[in-house]
Amino acid sequence: MSAENKASKYHRVLIKLSGEALAPRNGELGIDPDQAAFIAERIKAVYDLGAQVAVVIGAGNLWRGAAGVARGMDQSTADHMGMIATVMNGLALQDALERLGVVTRVQTAIEMNRVAEPYIRLRAIRHLEKGRVVILTGGTGSPYFTTDTAAALRAAEIKADLVIKATKVDGVYTADPKKDPTATRFERLTYEEALARKLSIMDLTAFTLCMENRMPIIVLNFWAPGALEAAVRGEPVGTLIGGA
Repeated sequence: MSAENKASKYHRVLIKLSGEALAPRNGELGIDPDQAAFIAERIKAVYDLGAQVAVVIGAGNLWRGAAGVARGMDQSTADHMGMIATVMNGLALQDALERLGVVTRVQTAIEMNRVAEPYIRLRAIRHLEKGRVVILTGGTGSPYFTTDTAAALRAAEIKADLVIKATKVDGVYTADPKKDPTATRFERLTYEEALARKLSIMDLTAFTLCMENRMPIIVLNFWAPGALEAAVRGEPVGTLIGGA
């Protein structure tokens, strides 16, 4: 990464990915190395713009705690299993990024020193300053919190300039565009407008963290060619919440 590359509008970004992004396209559970490679290429494209990049990834491709709870599993047990699954996803993504020549570190809120670093805020920041991609796994380290909340919390802690919520939809709509053909996409929203309209952007805890820290959120289609890079360059794409 060139220190002189000023193509990125944002100095430091955090990308929130769902675990399903790593799943095989046939709908089965697991980690597809081809999907990991594709995601790594997208992240590298942002990295090459000059931005410092952190990533938080979910675990839905390996485990859904809600399914366990529905069958009588203790919530804490189900959530801890999900946190461990995010570490597996983080390691897969690290491998894919390293294969592209991007130096990457995985940190986890649940200590497992033989496979990943413990999450230490200042160490994560130092890695970013040295031009490494940092994958933050293990959720918040506590049960009862979603990976959206983990993403918002880590973004606040590392002082990210932007949270990118990577989805399969090209922004936030007035209604579900798959069910309502009249639904329209918002280009921009204030935090207050999003709350007043009860729009499903992140869970309330995560959204409140972003709002209190005045941290802008962009919701975009991760799979759309060029969308991620456009967001980091400051070009209009997806839906921007709370940004100037």
